[in-house]
Amino acid sequence: MFILKFVSVSTLLSYFLISSFAYAENFTIEMLNKLGKEKMVYSEKVISIKVNDEITWKSVDKGHNVEFIGMPKGVSKFKSKISKDAKFKFVKSGVYLYQCTPHKAMGMIGLVIVGDDKSNLDKIKKVKVYGKSKKLLKTLLKSIS
Repeated sequence: MFILKFVSVSTLLSYFLISSFAYAENFTIEMLNKLGKEKMVYSEKVISIKVNDEITWKSVDKGHNVEFIGMPKGVSKFKSKISKDAKFKFVKSGVYLYQCTPHKAMGMIGLVIVGDDKSNLDKIKKVKVYGKSKKLLKTLLKSIS
């Protein structure tokens, strides 16, 4: 009887662990010199994903990268190399603010909302951004509030 219950519980736990990873998705954001009338942009300014999802930033045009400048507590800093694709798996919920280091003053920023958790939004609002990114960040924050 004990062995049967143990096997049933183990099987159930394994199923939930495997299924949570099996449903993780991979999203792609392109790093671009131009999109429509905008210059120096990510193809997505705001994206909402689930915990364990992954984003790949594709270096479509050269000279761009991804650098996290605001993220949930406990998340390590992340900065990709210039002109290289970058991948990040989001294992902690919250709001992440990122920029292209060379084009941060030109408004090349983006937000990732993980698990619909906006508990660190006040921290994100206090992140220092430059140039066109100031106005754009205010607009993006309004769009998710």
